[in-house]
Amino acid sequence: MTNAPKFTTLGCRLNAYETEAMKELSQQAGLQNAVVVNTCAVTAEAVRKARQEIRKLRRENPEAPIIVTGCAAQTEPETFAAMDEVTQVIGNTEKMQAQTWQQIAKGPDFIGTTEKVQVDDIMSVTETAGHLIDGFGTRSRAYVQVQNGCDHRCTFCIIPYGRGNSRSVPAGVVVDQIKRLVDRGYNEVVLTGVDLTSWGADLPATPKLGDLVMRILKLVPDLPRLRISSIDSIEVDDNLMQAIATEPRLMPHLHLSLQHGDDLILKRMARRHLRDDAIRFCEEARKLRPEMTFGADIIAGFPTETDAHFENSLKLVSDCDLTWLHVFPYSKREGTPAARIPSQVNGPLIKERAARLRAAGDAQVQTHLTAAVGKAHQILMENPHMGRTEQFTEVTFAAPQIEGQIVTATPTGITGTQLSA
Repeated sequence: MTNAPKFTTLGCRLNAYETEAMKELSQQAGLQNAVVVNTCAVTAEAVRKARQEIRKLRRENPEAPIIVTGCAAQTEPETFAAMDEVTQVIGNTEKMQAQTWQQIAKGPDFIGTTEKVQVDDIMSVTETAGHLIDGFGTRSRAYVQVQNGCDHRCTFCIIPYGRGNSRSVPAGVVVDQIKRLVDRGYNEVVLTGVDLTSWGADLPATPKLGDLVMRILKLVPDLPRLRISSIDSIEVDDNLMQAIATEPRLMPHLHLSLQHGDDLILKRMARRHLRDDAIRFCEEARKLRPEMTFGADIIAGFPTETDAHFENSLKLVSDCDLTWLHVFPYSKREGTPAARIPSQVNGPLIKERAARLRAAGDAQVQTHLTAAVGKAHQILMENPHMGRTEQFTEVTFAAPQIEGQIVTATPTGITGTQLSA
Protein backbone atom coordinates (compact mmCIF):
# COMPACT_ATOMS: atom_id res chain seq x y z
CA MET A 1 0.00 0.00 0.00
CA THR A 2 1.35 3.42 -0.95
CA ASN A 3 0.60 6.79 0.58
CA ALA A 4 1.25 10.40 -0.36
CA PRO A 5 4.15 12.03 1.50
CA LYS A 6 3.48 13.70 4.85
CA PHE A 7 4.65 17.30 5.15
CA THR A 8 5.46 19.23 8.32
CA THR A 9 6.07 22.99 8.12
CA LEU A 10 7.91 25.02 10.76
CA GLY A 11 8.36 28.79 10.68
CA CYS A 12 7.08 31.53 8.43
CA ARG A 13 4.25 31.96 5.97
CA LEU A 14 6.72 31.72 3.08
CA ASN A 15 7.77 28.27 4.29
CA ALA A 16 4.10 27.23 4.37
CA TYR A 17 3.71 28.55 0.84
CA GLU A 18 6.74 26.59 -0.35
CA THR A 19 5.44 23.42 1.31
CA GLU A 20 2.41 23.67 -0.98
CA ALA A 21 4.78 23.90 -3.96
CA MET A 22 6.72 20.84 -2.73
CA LYS A 23 3.48 18.89 -2.35
CA GLU A 24 2.72 19.51 -6.02
CA LEU A 25 6.27 18.71 -7.15
CA SER A 26 6.42 15.50 -5.12
CA GLN A 27 2.99 14.47 -6.38
CA GLN A 28 4.04 15.06 -9.99
CA ALA A 29 7.17 12.98 -9.33
CA GLY A 30 5.11 10.14 -7.86
CA LEU A 31 6.83 10.19 -4.46
CA GLN A 32 5.19 7.85 -1.93
CA ASN A 33 5.62 6.90 1.72
CA ALA A 34 7.95 9.71 2.74
CA VAL A 35 8.01 12.36 5.45
CA VAL A 36 9.19 15.88 4.53
CA VAL A 37 10.12 18.46 7.19
CA ASN A 38 10.40 22.10 6.06
CA THR A 39 12.51 23.74 8.80
CA CYS A 40 13.03 27.27 10.11
CA ALA A 41 16.35 28.80 11.20
CA VAL A 42 15.24 32.16 12.59
CA THR A 43 16.47 31.32 16.13
CA ALA A 44 18.51 28.60 17.82
CA GLU A 45 15.21 27.54 19.42
CA ALA A 46 13.69 27.02 15.95
CA VAL A 47 16.50 24.60 15.06
CA ARG A 48 16.05 22.76 18.35
CA LYS A 49 12.33 22.40 17.62
CA ALA A 50 13.11 21.06 14.15
CA ARG A 51 15.33 18.33 15.62
CA GLN A 52 12.65 17.50 18.20
CA GLU A 53 9.99 17.29 15.46
CA ILE A 54 12.18 14.98 13.35
CA ARG A 55 12.65 12.57 16.27
CA LYS A 56 8.89 12.58 16.91
CA LEU A 57 8.13 11.93 13.23
CA ARG A 58 10.58 9.01 13.19
CA ARG A 59 8.75 7.41 16.12
CA GLU A 60 5.43 7.87 14.32
CA ASN A 61 6.78 6.72 10.94
CA PRO A 62 9.46 4.11 11.67
CA GLU A 63 9.78 2.88 8.06
CA ALA A 64 9.39 6.07 6.03
CA PRO A 65 12.36 8.01 4.66
CA ILE A 66 12.61 11.45 6.31
CA ILE A 67 13.64 14.33 4.05
CA VAL A 68 14.70 17.56 5.77
CA THR A 69 14.72 20.89 3.96
CA GLY A 70 14.13 24.61 4.64
CA CYS A 71 16.29 27.33 6.17
CA ALA A 72 17.83 25.26 8.98
CA ALA A 73 18.75 22.53 6.48
CA GLN A 74 20.34 25.22 4.29
CA THR A 75 22.33 26.92 7.06
CA GLU A 76 23.49 23.82 8.96
CA PRO A 77 23.02 20.72 6.80
CA GLU A 78 25.60 18.78 8.81
CA THR A 79 23.44 19.09 11.96
CA PHE A 80 20.61 17.20 10.29
CA ALA A 81 22.77 14.84 8.22
CA ALA A 82 24.29 13.63 11.51
CA MET A 83 20.86 12.59 12.83
CA ASP A 84 20.16 8.86 12.48
CA GLU A 85 16.50 9.65 11.85
CA VAL A 86 17.24 11.69 8.71
CA THR A 87 17.43 10.05 5.29
CA GLN A 88 18.23 13.09 3.19
CA VAL A 89 18.91 16.83 3.54
CA ILE A 90 18.01 19.15 0.64
CA GLY A 91 18.56 22.90 0.38
CA ASN A 92 16.13 25.75 -0.19
CA THR A 93 16.93 25.96 -3.90
CA GLU A 94 16.81 22.20 -4.42
CA LYS A 95 13.43 21.82 -2.70
CA MET A 96 11.76 23.95 -5.40
CA GLN A 97 13.18 21.96 -8.34
CA ALA A 98 11.20 19.20 -10.04
CA GLN A 99 14.31 17.10 -10.71
CA THR A 100 15.07 16.89 -6.97
CA TRP A 101 11.72 15.22 -6.31
CA GLN A 102 12.01 13.01 -9.39
CA GLN A 103 15.36 11.78 -8.10
CA ILE A 104 14.01 11.15 -4.58
CA ALA A 105 10.97 9.32 -6.00
CA LYS A 106 13.05 6.80 -7.97
CA GLY A 107 12.31 4.11 -5.45
CA PRO A 108 12.83 2.80 -1.95
CA ASP A 109 16.59 2.56 -2.54
CA PHE A 110 16.95 6.17 -3.66
CA ILE A 111 19.39 6.76 -0.81
CA GLY A 112 21.88 4.57 -2.62
CA THR A 113 21.67 6.68 -5.75
CA THR A 114 21.63 10.11 -4.11
CA GLU A 115 24.05 11.82 -1.77
CA LYS A 116 22.59 12.32 1.70
CA VAL A 117 23.14 16.08 1.53
CA GLN A 118 22.03 18.10 -1.49
CA VAL A 119 22.63 21.70 -0.44
CA ASP A 120 24.26 24.11 -2.87
CA ASP A 121 25.56 27.63 -2.23
CA ILE A 122 22.37 29.70 -1.99
CA MET A 123 24.35 32.90 -2.54
CA SER A 124 24.91 31.83 -6.17
CA VAL A 125 21.16 31.79 -6.90
CA THR A 126 20.18 34.86 -8.93
CA GLU A 127 16.53 34.23 -9.85
CA THR A 128 13.36 33.15 -8.12
CA ALA A 129 10.49 31.55 -9.98
CA GLY A 130 6.92 32.53 -9.35
CA HIS A 131 5.78 29.25 -7.85
CA LEU A 132 2.27 29.10 -9.17
CA ILE A 133 0.41 27.78 -6.15
CA ASP A 134 -3.01 29.01 -7.11
CA GLY A 135 -4.85 29.44 -3.87
CA PHE A 136 -2.60 28.46 -1.00
CA GLY A 137 -4.19 29.64 2.22
CA THR A 138 -7.81 29.50 3.24
CA ARG A 139 -10.53 29.38 0.62
CA SER A 140 -10.92 33.12 1.17
CA ARG A 141 -7.36 34.42 1.03
CA ALA A 142 -4.46 33.47 -1.24
CA TYR A 143 -0.75 34.12 -0.76
CA VAL A 144 1.52 35.05 -3.65
CA GLN A 145 5.29 34.91 -3.30
CA VAL A 146 6.79 37.87 -5.15
CA GLN A 147 10.29 37.92 -3.64
CA ASN A 148 12.82 35.68 -1.89
CA GLY A 149 16.12 36.25 -0.08
CA CYS A 150 17.63 39.33 1.53
CA ASP A 151 20.59 41.60 0.70
CA HIS A 152 20.83 43.06 4.21
CA ARG A 153 23.00 41.66 6.97
CA CYS A 154 21.38 42.46 10.29
CA THR A 155 23.77 41.25 12.97
CA PHE A 156 21.21 38.97 14.68
CA CYS A 157 19.86 37.31 11.53
CA ILE A 158 20.84 34.02 9.88
CA ILE A 159 18.06 34.13 7.29
CA PRO A 160 20.10 35.55 4.33
CA TYR A 161 22.32 32.47 4.64
CA GLY A 162 19.22 30.28 4.43
CA ARG A 163 17.45 32.23 1.70
CA GLY A 164 20.27 33.81 -0.31
CA ASN A 165 20.35 37.28 -1.82
CA SER A 166 17.18 39.11 -2.85
CA ARG A 167 15.44 37.88 -6.00
CA SER A 168 12.17 39.20 -7.42
CA VAL A 169 9.36 37.58 -9.41
CA PRO A 170 8.65 39.76 -12.48
CA ALA A 171 5.52 41.92 -12.23
CA GLY A 172 3.87 40.32 -15.26
CA VAL A 173 4.11 36.86 -13.70
CA VAL A 174 2.65 38.17 -10.43
CA VAL A 175 -0.25 39.93 -12.18
CA ASP A 176 -1.11 36.85 -14.25
CA GLN A 177 -1.18 34.69 -11.13
CA ILE A 178 -3.43 37.12 -9.27
CA LYS A 179 -5.81 37.27 -12.26
CA ARG A 180 -6.13 33.47 -12.09
CA LEU A 181 -6.79 33.61 -8.35
CA VAL A 182 -9.52 36.22 -8.80
CA ASP A 183 -11.07 34.11 -11.57
CA ARG A 184 -11.18 31.23 -9.10
CA GLY A 185 -13.13 33.32 -6.61
CA TYR A 186 -10.49 34.59 -4.17
CA ASN A 187 -11.44 37.91 -2.60
CA GLU A 188 -8.09 38.73 -1.02
CA VAL A 189 -4.48 38.28 -2.10
CA VAL A 190 -1.47 38.71 0.21
CA LEU A 191 1.95 39.55 -1.26
CA THR A 192 4.71 37.67 0.58
CA GLY A 193 8.50 37.59 0.57
CA VAL A 194 11.53 37.55 2.85
CA ASP A 195 12.34 41.25 2.33
CA LEU A 196 9.28 42.48 0.47
CA THR A 197 10.29 46.13 0.14
CA SER A 198 13.43 45.13 -1.81
CA TRP A 199 11.21 43.75 -4.59
CA GLY A 200 12.32 44.94 -8.02
CA ALA A 201 15.92 45.92 -7.24
CA ASP A 202 17.21 43.04 -9.41
CA LEU A 203 14.70 43.53 -12.27
CA PRO A 204 15.16 45.68 -15.40
CA ALA A 205 14.46 49.38 -14.65
CA THR A 206 14.56 48.52 -10.90
CA PRO A 207 10.86 49.04 -10.11
CA LYS A 208 9.74 49.42 -6.49
CA LEU A 209 7.16 47.56 -4.43
CA GLY A 210 4.77 50.51 -4.82
CA ASP A 211 4.98 50.13 -8.61
CA LEU A 212 3.99 46.47 -8.29
CA VAL A 213 1.07 47.30 -5.96
CA MET A 214 -0.24 50.03 -8.31
CA ARG A 215 0.13 47.72 -11.30
CA ILE A 216 -1.79 44.89 -9.62
CA LEU A 217 -4.63 47.21 -8.57
CA LYS A 218 -4.83 48.72 -12.07
CA LEU A 219 -4.59 45.50 -14.08
CA VAL A 220 -6.75 43.33 -11.80
CA PRO A 221 -9.73 45.63 -11.22
CA ASP A 222 -11.89 42.73 -9.97
CA LEU A 223 -9.56 41.99 -7.02
CA PRO A 224 -11.50 43.24 -3.96
CA ARG A 225 -8.62 43.25 -1.44
CA LEU A 226 -4.83 43.36 -1.68
CA ARG A 227 -2.75 42.93 1.44
CA ILE A 228 0.99 43.34 2.04
CA SER A 229 2.84 41.18 4.54
CA SER A 230 5.91 42.33 6.52
CA ILE A 231 7.79 45.36 5.20
CA ASP A 232 10.85 47.41 6.10
CA SER A 233 9.45 50.92 6.58
CA ILE A 234 12.73 52.68 5.67
CA GLU A 235 12.49 51.19 2.15
CA VAL A 236 8.91 52.26 1.45
CA ASP A 237 8.72 54.20 -1.83
CA ASP A 238 6.54 57.12 -2.94
CA ASN A 239 4.19 54.94 -5.01
CA LEU A 240 3.47 52.70 -2.03
CA MET A 241 2.64 55.77 0.04
CA GLN A 242 0.40 56.94 -2.80
CA ALA A 243 -1.35 53.56 -2.84
CA ILE A 244 -1.89 53.79 0.93
CA ALA A 245 -3.46 57.23 0.41
CA THR A 246 -5.60 56.57 -2.66
CA GLU A 247 -6.36 52.85 -3.00
CA PRO A 248 -9.14 51.58 -0.72
CA ARG A 249 -8.54 48.03 -2.03
CA LEU A 250 -5.07 48.07 -0.41
CA MET A 251 -5.80 46.94 3.13
CA PRO A 252 -4.95 49.40 5.96
CA HIS A 253 -2.70 47.01 7.87
CA LEU A 254 1.10 46.90 7.66
CA HIS A 255 3.43 44.67 9.61
CA LEU A 256 6.72 46.50 10.20
CA SER A 257 10.18 45.06 10.71
CA LEU A 258 11.20 47.50 13.49
CA GLN A 259 13.19 45.17 15.82
CA HIS A 260 14.02 47.84 18.44
CA GLY A 261 13.26 51.34 19.68
CA ASP A 262 16.72 52.56 20.69
CA ASP A 263 19.13 54.14 18.20
CA LEU A 264 22.29 52.60 19.66
CA ILE A 265 20.81 49.08 19.63
CA LEU A 266 19.47 49.62 16.11
CA LYS A 267 22.99 50.57 15.05
CA ARG A 268 24.43 47.46 16.71
CA MET A 269 21.79 45.40 14.92
CA ALA A 270 22.95 47.01 11.62
CA ARG A 271 19.43 48.21 10.96
CA ARG A 272 19.07 51.04 8.43
CA HIS A 273 16.55 53.16 10.30
CA LEU A 274 16.50 55.16 13.52
CA ARG A 275 13.76 55.39 16.11
CA ASP A 276 12.47 58.70 14.69
CA ASP A 277 12.28 57.18 11.18
CA ALA A 278 9.87 54.52 12.46
CA ILE A 279 7.71 57.06 14.28
CA ARG A 280 7.68 59.40 11.28
CA PHE A 281 6.63 56.59 8.92
CA CYS A 282 3.74 55.54 11.15
CA GLU A 283 2.56 59.15 11.50
CA GLU A 284 2.72 59.75 7.74
CA ALA A 285 0.95 56.51 6.86
CA ARG A 286 -1.80 57.20 9.39
CA LYS A 287 -2.18 60.76 8.12
CA LEU A 288 -2.75 59.36 4.62
CA ARG A 289 -5.01 56.57 5.89
CA PRO A 290 -6.46 57.29 9.36
CA GLU A 291 -7.70 53.70 9.84
CA MET A 292 -4.20 52.25 9.29
CA THR A 293 -3.06 49.71 11.90
CA PHE A 294 0.45 48.44 12.44
CA GLY A 295 1.97 45.20 13.56
CA ALA A 296 5.69 44.96 14.33
CA ASP A 297 8.55 42.61 15.08
CA ILE A 298 10.48 43.62 18.21
CA ILE A 299 13.44 41.81 19.78
CA ALA A 300 13.85 41.83 23.56
CA GLY A 301 17.24 41.42 25.19
CA PHE A 302 19.62 42.07 22.30
CA PRO A 303 23.25 42.00 23.54
CA THR A 304 24.26 45.21 25.44
CA GLU A 305 20.57 46.20 25.90
CA THR A 306 20.32 48.19 29.14
CA ASP A 307 17.15 49.06 31.05
CA ALA A 308 17.18 52.48 29.35
CA HIS A 309 17.53 50.92 25.88
CA PHE A 310 14.67 48.55 26.63
CA GLU A 311 12.44 51.39 27.87
CA ASN A 312 12.88 53.03 24.45
CA SER A 313 11.58 49.85 22.81
CA LEU A 314 8.68 49.69 25.21
CA LYS A 315 7.83 53.35 24.56
CA LEU A 316 7.97 52.74 20.80
CA VAL A 317 4.83 50.61 21.10
CA SER A 318 2.81 53.67 22.06
CA ASP A 319 4.87 56.20 20.07
CA CYS A 320 4.13 54.29 16.85
CA ASP A 321 0.70 53.18 18.10
CA LEU A 322 1.50 49.54 17.29
CA THR A 323 -1.30 47.01 17.62
CA TRP A 324 -0.19 43.51 16.66
CA LEU A 325 3.24 42.73 18.16
CA HIS A 326 5.48 39.78 17.36
CA VAL A 327 7.91 39.79 20.30
CA PHE A 328 11.10 37.75 19.94
CA PRO A 329 13.21 37.05 23.04
CA TYR A 330 16.77 37.34 21.69
CA SER A 331 18.51 34.00 21.35
CA LYS A 332 22.15 33.64 20.41
CA ARG A 333 22.44 32.40 16.82
CA GLU A 334 25.85 30.89 16.04
CA GLY A 335 27.25 32.27 12.80
CA THR A 336 25.87 35.78 13.35
CA PRO A 337 27.93 38.82 14.45
CA ALA A 338 25.57 39.44 17.42
CA ALA A 339 26.49 36.05 18.89
CA ARG A 340 30.07 37.31 19.29
CA ILE A 341 29.11 40.44 21.25
CA PRO A 342 30.51 39.87 24.77
CA SER A 343 27.74 41.64 26.73
CA GLN A 344 24.90 39.12 26.35
CA VAL A 345 21.77 39.82 28.42
CA ASN A 346 20.91 37.01 30.85
CA GLY A 347 18.01 34.68 30.05
CA PRO A 348 15.58 35.55 32.87
CA LEU A 349 15.92 39.28 32.13
CA ILE A 350 15.26 38.68 28.42
CA LYS A 351 12.16 36.69 29.36
CA GLU A 352 10.94 39.45 31.68
CA ARG A 353 11.45 42.17 29.05
CA ALA A 354 9.66 40.08 26.40
CA ALA A 355 6.72 39.64 28.78
CA ARG A 356 6.53 43.40 29.36
CA LEU A 357 6.51 44.06 25.62
CA ARG A 358 3.77 41.48 25.11
CA ALA A 359 1.72 43.06 27.90
CA ALA A 360 2.09 46.46 26.21
CA GLY A 361 0.97 44.87 22.95
CA ASP A 362 -2.03 43.24 24.64
CA ALA A 363 -3.10 46.63 26.03
CA GLN A 364 -2.82 48.15 22.53
CA VAL A 365 -4.99 45.37 21.11
CA GLN A 366 -7.70 46.07 23.66
CA THR A 367 -7.62 49.80 22.79
CA HIS A 368 -7.89 48.92 19.10
CA LEU A 369 -10.80 46.53 19.69
CA THR A 370 -12.67 49.06 21.83
CA ALA A 371 -12.39 51.66 19.06
CA ALA A 372 -13.70 49.17 16.48
CA VAL A 373 -16.91 48.31 18.34
CA GLY A 374 -19.97 50.01 16.87
CA LYS A 375 -18.31 50.79 13.52
CA ALA A 376 -19.22 49.03 10.28
CA HIS A 377 -16.47 46.83 8.80
CA GLN A 378 -15.97 44.84 5.63
CA ILE A 379 -15.14 41.38 6.97
CA LEU A 380 -13.63 38.58 4.88
CA MET A 381 -14.96 35.27 6.19
CA GLU A 382 -12.25 32.65 6.79
CA ASN A 383 -14.76 30.10 8.03
CA PRO A 384 -18.53 30.23 8.72
CA HIS A 385 -18.03 31.80 12.16
CA MET A 386 -14.83 33.89 11.89
CA GLY A 387 -13.59 36.57 9.53
CA ARG A 388 -11.12 39.47 9.50
CA THR A 389 -11.63 43.19 9.10
CA GLU A 390 -9.59 45.37 6.78
CA GLN A 391 -7.14 45.84 9.70
CA PHE A 392 -6.79 42.04 10.07
CA THR A 393 -8.80 42.00 13.30
CA GLU A 394 -10.67 38.75 13.96
CA VAL A 395 -14.47 38.97 14.22
CA THR A 396 -16.61 36.07 15.40
CA PHE A 397 -20.20 35.54 14.27
CA ALA A 398 -22.90 33.63 16.10
CA ALA A 399 -24.85 33.09 12.86
CA PRO A 400 -22.95 31.26 10.11
CA GLN A 401 -21.73 33.27 7.11
CA ILE A 402 -20.55 32.15 3.67
CA GLU A 403 -16.85 31.25 3.77
CA GLY A 404 -14.77 33.36 1.40
CA GLN A 405 -17.33 36.15 1.13
CA ILE A 406 -16.89 39.75 2.28
CA VAL A 407 -19.71 40.73 4.61
CA THR A 408 -20.55 44.12 6.09
CA ALA A 409 -21.10 43.94 9.84
CA THR A 410 -20.90 46.16 12.90
CA PRO A 411 -19.15 44.48 15.86
CA THR A 412 -21.11 44.82 19.09
CA GLY A 413 -18.64 43.45 21.64
CA ILE A 414 -15.21 42.03 22.49
CA THR A 415 -14.27 38.47 23.43
CA GLY A 416 -10.59 38.17 24.37
CA THR A 417 -8.64 39.43 21.35
CA GLN A 418 -11.58 39.16 18.97
CA LEU A 419 -14.52 41.34 18.06
CA SER A 420 -17.97 39.75 18.09
CA ALA A 421 -20.81 40.52 15.71
